Amino acid sequence: MDLPSDLPIVQAPMAGGPSTPALTAAVSEAGGFGFLAGGYLTAEGLREVIAATRSLTGARFGVNLFVPSAPGDPAEVDAYASAIRPDAERLGVELGTPLWDDDAFEAKLEVVELTAIHLLSFTFGCAPTEVVDRLHRAGILVAVTVTSAAEGRLAGESGADLLVVQGTEAGGHQASFLDLSPNHRTLLSTLAEIHDTTHLPVIGAGGIMTGGDAAAVLRAGAIGVAIGTALLCAPEAGTSRPYRQALLDHRYTNTIVTRAYSGRYARGLANRFALDHDGQAPEAYPEIHHLTRPLRVAATRAGDPEVPNLWAGTNWRNVTADPAATIIRRIAEGAKASSP
Repeated sequence: MDLPSDLPIVQAPMAGGPSTPALTAAVSEAGGFGFLAGGYLTAEGLREVIAATRSLTGARFGVNLFVPSAPGDPAEVDAYASAIRPDAERLGVELGTPLWDDDAFEAKLEVVELTAIHLLSFTFGCAPTEVVDRLHRAGILVAVTVTSAAEGRLAGESGADLLVVQGTEAGGHQASFLDLSPNHRTLLSTLAEIHDTTHLPVIGAGGIMTGGDAAAVLRAGAIGVAIGTALLCAPEAGTSRPYRQALLDHRYTNTIVTRAYSGRYARGLANRFALDHDGQAPEAYPEIHHLTRPLRVAATRAGDPEVPNLWAGTNWRNVTADPAATIIRRIAEGAKASSP
C-alpha cells in the first residue's frame, strides 16, 4: 500500500480545534496527505467539515474517529470533581456533567460510508472485524493507531490495511488500548518491535518536527510520517491564541503525560493545572473530558494558558508559525536531504 500523496507526510488529526478543513486542504495541496479529526464533532458536524474540505481541495484525505472506551468508576470521578472544584470557582464556572458517551460512533461511521472517505483511522481502540469488513465493502481503507506490537497484531487480525505507530514522543492523547498505563516506548523502538510481528505498512507518529526526524522514521521502514505539533501554529490551524502563544513564546519548559484533562493519558505542556492535578484523575474517558471542559473553555476565552490542555510533542520547541505548505515542504525536503 502506498499513500495517495506525492510526499510521505501525513497531517495528524488533532481533535478539539486545531484540525480544520483549511489545514487538511493546505496539507493535501502541498503534496501531503491530510486528515480530518472526527473526535468531539457531531455526525452532522463531521459531514459539514468533509464537505468544506472537498470545496477546498480535490485531493483524497482521511478521517479519524475515537473508538468508544469503557465507562469509568463514578466514585473516582466524583472524587476528582471535588479536587478540581476550586479551579472552577476561581474561573466562575460550574464543572461539566461527567457523562459517558460513545462520541456518536455509529452515526459517524455512517457519515464516513456515505461520503466515501478514502481512509478511516481509529484511535483509542481497534474497531471490530465486522466494522472493518463493512468499511471495506464501502471501498474505504482502514488504519488503526497502535503503541505496541500486541496492539499491532490485534489490528492486523481485525483486517486493518495500515498501522499508525505512535511513540511516547507524540503530543495529545496516547492511543494505547491494551495497556492503559503511560506509554514510554519511543517511536523507533516501537517500529522495530512491530516490524518483527507484522507485514502491514506503517506510518510513524511522535515527535517528528524536522526533516532529520522524518528521515529516521522512513529509514526504519515507515511508508510515511505523521506530524501534528509541527502544524499547531500554522495560520490554517484552529489552535487558540493562548495555546499558540504558549508554544511560540516557550512559556513552559517541559511536557507532561497526564490524565488530568480527559481521563486518558495525553502529552502536553506542563502548565499549572496539569502539574497541580497530575496523578489525581482516574481512568475515565470521556467523563473527565466533559467534567473539565467548562474550565478549559473559560480559561481559553480569558487568554489564560495555565488551565487549558496544551497538547504538544516532545520536540515542540521547533514549532513555527509558517503556513502549512511551507512546513510540509520543509520537512519533506529535509528528509530527502537526510536520506543516504
